[in-house]
Amino acid sequence: MRGESLRTIAAPFVALGPSGVAIRTRLKDLTPDDEQVLRLVGAHLGSLASKDLKRRCAEGLEHSADTWARRKRALTDTSSSRWAGSITKATHDQWALSRRAQLAHIHSLEAGIKTITHRLSLPVGEKGTKRAPGGYRSRQEWFQKSRRLHLLKDRLERERADHDRGRVRVVRGGKRQLHTRHHLEAAQLTEHAWRRRWEASRWFLQADGESGKRFGNETIRVTPDGEVSLKLPVPLAHLVNAPHGRYVLAATVIFHHRSEEWADRITTNRAVAYRIHYDTDRSRWYLTASWTIPPVKTVPLDVARTGGLISVDTNADHLAAWRLDQHGNPVGEPRRFFYDLSGTANHRDAQVRHALTRLLHWAKRHGLSIAIENLDFAAEKTREKHGRQKRFRRLISGMPVSKLRARLVSMAAELGITIIAVDPAYTSRWGAQHWHKPLSGKNRKTTRHDAASIAIGRRALGHRIRRRTAPPPHDQSDRVGHRTAQAGHGTPGREGTRPRILGPRTRSVSPDAARTRETSASTTVRDAPVDQDWVQDSLLLTD
Repeated sequence: MRGESLRTIAAPFVALGPSGVAIRTRLKDLTPDDEQVLRLVGAHLGSLASKDLKRRCAEGLEHSADTWARRKRALTDTSSSRWAGSITKATHDQWALSRRAQLAHIHSLEAGIKTITHRLSLPVGEKGTKRAPGGYRSRQEWFQKSRRLHLLKDRLERERADHDRGRVRVVRGGKRQLHTRHHLEAAQLTEHAWRRRWEASRWFLQADGESGKRFGNETIRVTPDGEVSLKLPVPLAHLVNAPHGRYVLAATVIFHHRSEEWADRITTNRAVAYRIHYDTDRSRWYLTASWTIPPVKTVPLDVARTGGLISVDTNADHLAAWRLDQHGNPVGEPRRFFYDLSGTANHRDAQVRHALTRLLHWAKRHGLSIAIENLDFAAEKTREKHGRQKRFRRLISGMPVSKLRARLVSMAAELGITIIAVDPAYTSRWGAQHWHKPLSGKNRKTTRHDAASIAIGRRALGHRIRRRTAPPPHDQSDRVGHRTAQAGHGTPGREGTRPRILGPRTRSVSPDAARTRETSASTTVRDAPVDQDWVQDSLLLTD
């Protein structure tokens, strides 16, 4: 790293715990009438949500409390005041999310334009450095990238204009689902199957909770016995089967996870939000309950470091973990928790959960905190930076860093395990430099990911990543001139190998060669030469 300017490394910190809880269960034994009512309610409220989102996008930056009140009153006439409140809140959240995604897209375009401009300014074929890419490999590639530069500039100009006007582009149901309609063969779907997915994704069946109301929610209500009922919108009031304009489902629900917390909330009439979701692939209905929790009190960083920790390096197919003591020394053998990120989103999510569960149980047995990198690959996925390295781009794009970090924090909070976030700068590079070779041997296969996990843990503990530092000056072997093993080869006075003395002991010359120094006589009788003369001194005569 000599001669390179290192970027500032942020200090480690204790990650904050989750602010909310969500649990899900299946709605079993629904009658055909129940399913028909849910479809009608979802489709009706979904159409209202689409219209409200259109009005909110048209308002742009002119949105205010008055415009929000007018939109809510318009929705109340065709649904109810509580349904209208849930729809408008969901609309505001979706618009804000699109606004953040638009700003992230602008930053991505700016980064791409900066990279292309730099590479176009260099001669063709010039090699790059670790800090900046070089020129393009051929004149043809240079020409294609010059055209792409104009394309990105046009896109950036349009996105900035939309951002200044407050205009966002949103697709209820998802843009990917919309584009699938034009590629049904590739998706292996029929038009009817796609239509079912599209309509179900645009339904609206969610209601915000209200503290002080019966069982914490007046719109979608779940009793302690598991009875589920809905407040029907005004146009569907003829479908009611219970008093006060409600429809009670024949199915009862049971929450197997956090059931005691959920029951405690609804019995004390605290707010619980519900969402009803239909899985078209399995033809199943699900009910999700969620509520906010007070912020988890985080322990001080010094307390989290007590007794050492477990450091984790995140990779594309596994988590490399190693236990470190409080001095930063590796203890025991490295552990690896594998997962498979191929397949559907649900499969990938399940794989991540299973790997994190094994990791957390290991940390719980030893009563240690977990150190993990605070990764963010937003700026590393651009094709302008890694244009030809498609495998590397696919690799970093497939790493679920944000989802893994969120799940790890939430799952660790349940077990009382502290998570320490670490700056990922140079951990893989310095870990391989200082820890990969010393920890490898005949009986242990240490990977560079294992070495990176040690670097992460040492940084979380507040230690330097390198294995040892220089001792005090007057404790060094040759008085102030001693150097550590990590010193460079050109450092004056560094600790090197012993000087090589030619001779038979070093096997550098033949034993029959002439000696440069005469062998000294042995000091033992057994090894004395045969022709040696022994002389006995006379005894001292005394009176």
